[in-house]
Amino acid sequence: MIRSLEVYARRKFRKHLKFFEKKDRAALRNKDFVIISNNCWGGQVYQWYQLPYNTPFVGLFIYGPCYIKFLKNFDHYMAQELKFGAVSKYKDRAKTYPLGLLEDIEIHFTHYKSEEEAHEKWERRTARMLRNRDKDNYFFMITDRERADKEILQEFHTLPYKNKISFAAFRLENISNKEHIVVYERPKSKKIETPNGKKMFNLNFLYFDLVQWLNTGKLRRTRFKT
Repeated sequence: MIRSLEVYARRKFRKHLKFFEKKDRAALRNKDFVIISNNCWGGQVYQWYQLPYNTPFVGLFIYGPCYIKFLKNFDHYMAQELKFGAVSKYKDRAKTYPLGLLEDIEIHFTHYKSEEEAHEKWERRTARMLRNRDKDNYFFMITDRERADKEILQEFHTLPYKNKISFAAFRLENISNKEHIVVYERPKSKKIETPNGKKMFNLNFLYFDLVQWLNTGKLRRTRFKT
């Protein structure tokens, strides 16, 4: 048995990857969508469809408590000037990257070399995102990583956004298994959680139809349905 579903997904699609990518891109009608995610997953979606980033949430992550607070007052926080700090209130890891601040919300720019780069790309992509005022064309995603616990994911599904999806290593009460996907990836460490954003994207096609979600807002489960 293959230990990693992410490895299984890559093996399964490797032979037909170019054909699959071409077919998937041709099927995408909605090309102005905005993805808001708490890690790199959203950036992988734009790369897959070879589209410009219509979101500033690329190459970064946000801790669960900050992310849910941000989503509950999305327009307010997006209107704030991005500043930078030196010390995070989360002591999980050493800070080796720019630490952005939208008031009390921390943005961890893990894939940026400098504050200048992070600021320039955040402002440019935010302006591109805000040109799309239709919140029904915004797609919100959360995973159980970075202190996003069961209570935070439950609250995420109460938010008044049309398009929401969550990934976790645990089930949620009273949440459809279309909107909340339990991921059966075996972690290498003892910590039970979903893979990082890039690896989680590689698992998409085992769990749900991404292009249909982006085109219609409807979530259709695929191979691993329960």
